[in-house]
Amino acid sequence: MMPRSKPTFMSWERPPTPEAEVATQSYAPVSLGEIKELAGVGRPTVSNWRRRHSREVLRGANDSRRPFPDPIPGAGSESKPLFDAAEIADWLDLRAVPDAEPDDNGRLPTYGDRFRRALRLRGLVALKHRLGSAETVISQALAVIAMSAEGKGWITEYLPENLLAEYEAADPDVVRASHELMDEIGAPGWAADALLGLDDEGLEIARRLESDLVMDVTPRGVVALVAALIGPNEGGERQRSAISLCAGLGELLLGMGGGPYEDLRGHGELVAVEPDPLLRRLLQYRLMSYEAGTIDVCASPSELDAPRAWGQVPAEPYAFSRADIVLADPPYVSGERERDAEGPLWWAEEAVRRLEPGGRAYVVVPTWTLTRTSGTGPASVRTPTISARQALLERGCVEAVIQLPRRIHPFRTGAEYGLLVLRPPSPDPEPVRLVDADRIAQREGGPDGEKWIDEVVRMTRIDLPPDSDDQQPTGGAPDLQDARDVPVRASGVGSEQLLDNRSILPAHRLAAPEKRVDHFEETLTARRAAAAAMPRLRDWLGAMAIAKRPAPVRHRKLDEPLTAGQLKSFNGHRIKDSGISDSGLPVIGREEMLGELPIGQRRIDLETLAAYSAAKITERGDVIVLAEHGVRCRVDEAGGCVLLSPVQGLRIASYREYLVTVAKGEPIRPDALWMRPHSLAHLIQAPRNQHRGSGSLVRRVSVRELDLPQLPPEEITELEAILTETERLRADVRRQLEALDRLATRISAGVADGDLALRRR
Repeated sequence: MMPRSKPTFMSWERPPTPEAEVATQSYAPVSLGEIKELAGVGRPTVSNWRRRHSREVLRGANDSRRPFPDPIPGAGSESKPLFDAAEIADWLDLRAVPDAEPDDNGRLPTYGDRFRRALRLRGLVALKHRLGSAETVISQALAVIAMSAEGKGWITEYLPENLLAEYEAADPDVVRASHELMDEIGAPGWAADALLGLDDEGLEIARRLESDLVMDVTPRGVVALVAALIGPNEGGERQRSAISLCAGLGELLLGMGGGPYEDLRGHGELVAVEPDPLLRRLLQYRLMSYEAGTIDVCASPSELDAPRAWGQVPAEPYAFSRADIVLADPPYVSGERERDAEGPLWWAEEAVRRLEPGGRAYVVVPTWTLTRTSGTGPASVRTPTISARQALLERGCVEAVIQLPRRIHPFRTGAEYGLLVLRPPSPDPEPVRLVDADRIAQREGGPDGEKWIDEVVRMTRIDLPPDSDDQQPTGGAPDLQDARDVPVRASGVGSEQLLDNRSILPAHRLAAPEKRVDHFEETLTARRAAAAAMPRLRDWLGAMAIAKRPAPVRHRKLDEPLTAGQLKSFNGHRIKDSGISDSGLPVIGREEMLGELPIGQRRIDLETLAAYSAAKITERGDVIVLAEHGVRCRVDEAGGCVLLSPVQGLRIASYREYLVTVAKGEPIRPDALWMRPHSLAHLIQAPRNQHRGSGSLVRRVSVRELDLPQLPPEEITELEAILTETERLRADVRRQLEALDRLATRISAGVADGDLALRRR
């Protein structure tokens, strides 16, 4: 790479225009109602301010405080007076906002700050209506800010295309508002961020302007995580070059220095690629506002391969095809461009192609790119997204897959995202580090904090213990439920691999067994407690043969028996509320599974059910599953129920034949069934499967990704006998409690109505 040099600066002045000398903004008079709205207080507060701080009241009390401004003579009316906005703002500066946090200089925010900010927002909204769109206002304002920062020192021919023309054509009110924003915020770069909605104040500006630019902005938490993973630049001869693909407004690129957009001069060659013309222009202006205008912004990755003079300076042309760091945040949401050749993972492949040996790429992708599968059988379809993911894995390009915290995007709250850490291809793919940052963030205070970022970086870099189901974390080792290395190809028969046409989302791959639990001791304690509470069961409890397992058991995903036909799954149906009544077949939906309604209260008659030809009726022994915010299961002991979405059903394929054999009184072999209903229900709702959910709003668990231990039929038979008996005992206890509840209700109701008299015998 050739070293970066800056263009020769020379003084440049635009022709005199009315806005060359920025005058103080003259705001229109405001009413008491507008003061209330702009200061963010209630109408009674403004009335109290005016009454208690009037000139007459303060003069009578010999109070030297500044009085509330008088109405403008001749403006408004007696019932609706108008006040000078500047005088109101100055008076409100004397009143600090209660319970507000001081700024970095120790100054408390005042109602005057709120008032001026709201006035400026109102002015920007008025400009939007006058100029036609929010994008026009923002583009003109950024042109003014860019020229006020770095652009004023550049010779004309090296300025970005259209910048000078847009600057000279900017509306005078836009120029005035831009300079006021820079004066108030303190730096051109920060003022540009505020206009683009990239900080807290900017979000309010974007909301008032109804700008769509913030919809695809890379979230600040993701920017901070990528910067932490990249680490500080060492400078000198070890400067790292960077290419930012799908650069957007440059969030990842400018955040790469660590902290809030620190100086990028210590980095090597930097270049951005942004296909969208509007975003490309705004990015150029924003870079100049941060005095980083020498960073070139290309329209497509192919321009990187064409020899040219980079950095806006006369130099020997060369191609900028590769870099040490490649960044990308394609602006896609769930399902978008799934079948297009240039979908989200196309940009991941492009990032790998642009890497120097030893370099790293950081690509933000929607999680659906990690969960899609091609299905099985001759009718299976492999989309370009699945093919790209398969190719990245096969070539050894994936170093880590980080599942980002839910609701990390302030606007696309229903979308989930992941971060791919990529490396150059390797003939012998190394294991891939899977990190569940969502689980870490929930434990460390949520995605708005910083603790989860430090923990994710640690999880990404630390050496993990060998993968084993019986591993428990020791010392400083991380939890295997938060991060784990998974091989790309299976190392042995039955071992896990990523090239198995299944989801590679960390939540779907990482088991969450109970931490630091001695299951043997806990089970013995539970058995002693049950014997003390129910003495009549001591013989039955004592007969349980509980022992420690000498060797760890292997697990397999529920997808395997489903694919092999050992299990059958069927989804609940969507039935209109008008079709639900109190007669017919029982329906089981979310409310029944959560215990909010008793089973049998809601029903559907056969005539109504006939209109839903796809609806399935359960059979005896079916396992009913609700996989939202965890996993809840119950066994249908009788059958004949209709499931409502999102409830699902699992059916053991050979269970009907087993029941026929039992009914005939024929001998049953211990290995007659590979799995039993109660065993299946309890094993898939075990704690290790409760945290595999994905989804920002509703945490749904993929049934196919649930772990199931591989146990011999004899052990399954024993487990089924214990679980069946415990369920029978629980049903007896429930009937006893219901009988006692009914007795208490009837006695209290009779006494309350005066019909019953109670006396001790």
